[in-house]
Amino acid sequence: MCWNTSSAFTPVGLALRGPGAHKIVCTVGDAAHILIKDWPSIEGREYVAAVKACLDAINGQIGPEQFREALLRAEDEAGIAALTVVHQ
Repeated sequence: MCWNTSSAFTPVGLALRGPGAHKIVCTVGDAAHILIKDWPSIEGREYVAAVKACLDAINGQIGPEQFREALLRAEDEAGIAALTVVHQ
């Protein structure tokens, strides 16, 4: 899987804490950056699962939507608001 393909999965908007912390995640690469640099807590079972799923998606071991579901579970665990982004 190409981790910078914008059509990799349905985009997700995340409302992280702090100024300018609203992010739109369109690719596995976007998600990898946010999980490593911007995530509020690196503890938690769902966070660890999302990081592993990110690596698995980059390596083509899981599909992009399966990764997206892991990301959403980690977002829920961390108390981050998420919205599905709809392109018109």
